[in-house]
Amino acid sequence: IRGPDFVWAATGPALEAFSRHPVVARADEEGGRMGVAEFLGQVRREVVGFAVSRVLAREEGEADSSLVEGLDDPTTYYLLHRKDFGLDPAPSGACILYSLSCGVSDSDLTGRLDFLARKESRGAGDEETEAEDDGGDAADKLRLKPWHRRRSSLGVPGTDGSPPPLIDVLHRTMRLWREGDRGKVDACIASTGIAESELFGRVLQAVIEMAEPDSDERSLLESIQNHVPAFRAAAPAPSGPQPAQLPFAAPSDPEPS
Repeated sequence: IRGPDFVWAATGPALEAFSRHPVVARADEEGGRMGVAEFLGQVRREVVGFAVSRVLAREEGEADSSLVEGLDDPTTYYLLHRKDFGLDPAPSGACILYSLSCGVSDSDLTGRLDFLARKESRGAGDEETEAEDDGGDAADKLRLKPWHRRRSSLGVPGTDGSPPPLIDVLHRTMRLWREGDRGKVDACIASTGIAESELFGRVLQAVIEMAEPDSDERSLLESIQNHVPAFRAAAPAPSGPQPAQLPFAAPSDPEPS
């Protein structure tokens, strides 16, 4: 059992355990009771946490819930979808099941989060064309957008100061790196604190492993992975002019500060 079916397979055993008791009391609220919907939501989150911890684990047997502490819901969805379906068309039903399990609405996947599209990429130029209705199959499938097809405005704090999803920060960093502006790359790293985040490092490594070998995406990700430790170890930048360009799709060799 894999993918969203793995998550939802926990529903039966969970209901069996829940139904053994006339009442399930809440430990954090005197007199409070836990309903079936809330209970199943918690069960699905536990299973999702286990599944994504396996994506983030760096070696066999390392996966545990501590790896996903602090991981936001959109990044959780992205990692699980990318692991199971890559950038290929995926059944819309499976996408909805994953979205419910990860705590994001299915409408957000194609709207606010800008994760999915009912389009297919064809040709060397990676041009997007509308998916043709092939007996209803194509219209029922969604595909994860490549990083460069997502909105460029993603990856910045919300108007209320809330932090952006880690996957949005990663894609924003990739966009800035490709543009070749070192100052903006370093400003993004500094403002989001990703250089000090072990969780971000694990997300970055997981996406590297899911990217196609020798692709531009993988080269960009590896360049950023090489640059982050150098940024962390570097002395505070002097007030004078800084190098303006970063090499695209190549491991970084930063100028001394």
